[in-house]
Amino acid sequence: MTDIAKLKRKLWEKLGESPYLMMGLTSTHEHSEPLTAMLDKDQVDRIYFFIGRDNRLAKGGPAMAQFVSKGHDYFACLSGQATVDDDRAMIDKLWSKPVESWFPGGKDDPNLALLRFDIDEAELWEADMSLVGKVKLLFGGRIRPSDEGGHAVVQSTAA
Repeated sequence: MTDIAKLKRKLWEKLGESPYLMMGLTSTHEHSEPLTAMLDKDQVDRIYFFIGRDNRLAKGGPAMAQFVSKGHDYFACLSGQATVDDDRAMIDKLWSKPVESWFPGGKDDPNLALLRFDIDEAELWEADMSLVGKVKLLFGGRIRPSDEGGHAVVQSTAA
């Protein structure tokens, strides 16, 4: 049986290790694009991204983001709302040297926008295959769901 709270905690742990997602607006036919997540441990069900005001995501709306962990052992599909939120306190909190390299005008760069992604629902998978599952995989045995790891559809990513 899947430990859903553990699966949710793992999402934030894995995003912290490799904060890269593909994100796109679902109301358009435009492709998703890679973004670097800015995580605020004080926020639940929310991810921030620094983008340019000329970025196609800046118009906001219903959005979806996909995540694959660095070790390819955790996967997430997140849906929610994207909104430009130029909260100066949040910009100050999340600002870093890597972000500054994209915005030569610093925090006052006229093209700087802080995109807030509020997660409404998430589908999470952990490929934490059991030892029995790994042996079956090596020798062509049938993999059962109990050998695979965890999976859940959740309305909140809070653990």
